[in-house]
Amino acid sequence: MRDGMDQERISQLPIGGGEAARLRGRQSVRTTFKLPEQSIRALSLLASQLGIKQKSLFDHLIADMEALTAIAREFDAFPSESRRVAKTYVISKKTLENLEQVSSEYNTPRDALVAVSLNRIFPLIEQEKEKHLQRQELVGDVRQWLVEGTALCTQAESELGADDPAMAELRAMMRPVVKAFANIESMVDKGSEIETFQVD
Repeated sequence: MRDGMDQERISQLPIGGGEAARLRGRQSVRTTFKLPEQSIRALSLLASQLGIKQKSLFDHLIADMEALTAIAREFDAFPSESRRVAKTYVISKKTLENLEQVSSEYNTPRDALVAVSLNRIFPLIEQEKEKHLQRQELVGDVRQWLVEGTALCTQAESELGADDPAMAELRAMMRPVVKAFANIESMVDKGSEIETFQVD
């Protein structure tokens, strides 16, 4: 019953034809591509590092008709040594329409357009790998800061007593440091897979 009411309300929204078409273009569809394993892994890694959905990243890369057209004009063939794997993605309807249009117009395989488009993220992967290494160093620095802060709290408590008002302030100061350290450490742990990624 609720779904029917929602659909009725949506149908009554005063949306012009252009706006309605734009909203329809955002609808999600599932489609399968045969892509190089490296491209599949790169997309997954970068989406994870940036904290965004693969669909959003995929749509961003493929939505540029000018870039797709340039790829189609220059495309020759997949490298013979490129092992490709079937992978199903959820993408926007508009993205799929762009692919179909350029693929048909230039007689270029959809898979090729996607694979070459995904090559654009390799430099971003390298940038994220460098940031990951810098975060690892930061974790070490914050850990040392935490050790020193904890030692200071212990010393202050032994001198002033646990109930001293200065101790309440020290503990309040240390809590966000502990939380920040845990968050950064978790970030680095989640990004550890990027360390082994190599562009062929």
